[in-house]
Amino acid sequence: MVSVEVQFAALTDVGRQREHNEDNFLVDKKIGLFVVCDGMGGHAAGEVASALAVRTLHEELRKEADLIRDYIEQKGGGARVSKRDITNLLEFAANRASSRVHAEAMKDAKKRGMGTTLVALLLAGGQAFILWVGDSRVYHLRQGAISQVTEDHNVHNELIKRKKMSREQIEKLAQKNAITRAVGVYEHVEPETLVVDVVAGDRFLLCSDGLSGYYEEDLEGLGRTLSNPDADAAVRELIEHANELGGKDNITGVVVTAGDLSARDESGAQQLQLKRDMLARMPLFRPLAERELLRVLQVTDVIAYGHGETVISEGEKGEELFIVLSGHAKVWRGGAELATFGPGDHFGEMALVRSQPRSATVIAEGNSEMMVIRRGEFFEILRKEHQLAVKLLWQFLGVLADRLADTSRELGEVKEELAAEDITHEIFDEDDDDDNRRTLVIPPPTAAG
Repeated sequence: MVSVEVQFAALTDVGRQREHNEDNFLVDKKIGLFVVCDGMGGHAAGEVASALAVRTLHEELRKEADLIRDYIEQKGGGARVSKRDITNLLEFAANRASSRVHAEAMKDAKKRGMGTTLVALLLAGGQAFILWVGDSRVYHLRQGAISQVTEDHNVHNELIKRKKMSREQIEKLAQKNAITRAVGVYEHVEPETLVVDVVAGDRFLLCSDGLSGYYEEDLEGLGRTLSNPDADAAVRELIEHANELGGKDNITGVVVTAGDLSARDESGAQQLQLKRDMLARMPLFRPLAERELLRVLQVTDVIAYGHGETVISEGEKGEELFIVLSGHAKVWRGGAELATFGPGDHFGEMALVRSQPRSATVIAEGNSEMMVIRRGEFFEILRKEHQLAVKLLWQFLGVLADRLADTSRELGEVKEELAAEDITHEIFDEDDDDDNRRTLVIPPPTAAG
């Protein structure tokens, strides 16, 4: 059910200091699902929690295999499945897992408080749908460059987001790495999701903190190891390295490769990078961090337009922001051509915050591609991502302030022109005393005699 051939390698190890392995992982190539969980709790309860979470998540996604298939096949009409539908499915499955683990803990006093981290990757329709709770991680390797996709749910990151303490103060906290979210500790959980476009040659690593903790200061080294075309050798080396440095926790790694690592889709990767760069250059999105840009990109579609095709029409209600990815488009108002948009130009941004008639018509000039962001999906991000929402709303205020300043300046220039001194009378003054023209008055003729 995955749109590209997927290869994987997976390995787990108890480490050097633990008696039990409380990590669990799952691989289901048929639906493109990969999961890693890191359990916690006394009396081997962590192992129970992680195993139950993995199994429940898998069961819930298998129930909806047809939904995933419809998304991959891009079914239309009533069968249409959106990215939001898939992320909702993942979030629901995580909450079902949390409910099951919590219920199991309530049956046995020795298991009270047990829980587990969870990180999952679902490859479907050219996208990687990523779900996580806690501090297990996903890394992404593309063209030799590696990045951490997930953000740990721990005290350190929560305090940074809330800006309650300085970074220096947070770094000194003994419990800074304590996780703030876990599956099963409570009946419900707040998972995070992210969607990443995938091209052939992309590689992902899902791992527990028993592995990632040893690469915290060596992301480059992690990237080098993951770049090994032999995925089995790569995951073995990662676990051996963690054990050599102490192996203080259970260690699990799952390496997932879309297609063949040595047969990269360079063109596709460049196209995705172009989308990212154009979004990042826009004033509205310029202050966003990399993960926040990914949030916006996951609600961005690309639409192709033929020569002469109308993109938007003057007077119609709008709900999309457009960014020219390739080609050109001309702007018309009242039958008059106003401007030409080229790659990187954007229009319609105010439609993201309010529904109002379009002020002009935009028509494609030649074959063009437009990135499109719709208001409904944009608002979904704002509702879920409070920190991101604050940044975007501040940027909207900045855009409005710039427009108001431009309008005020233009009005001022017009006012100056209207108030300019009229010197016409100085040129053509009929009462001018220095006028040297003379008038001859001829008296009327008188009667004879």
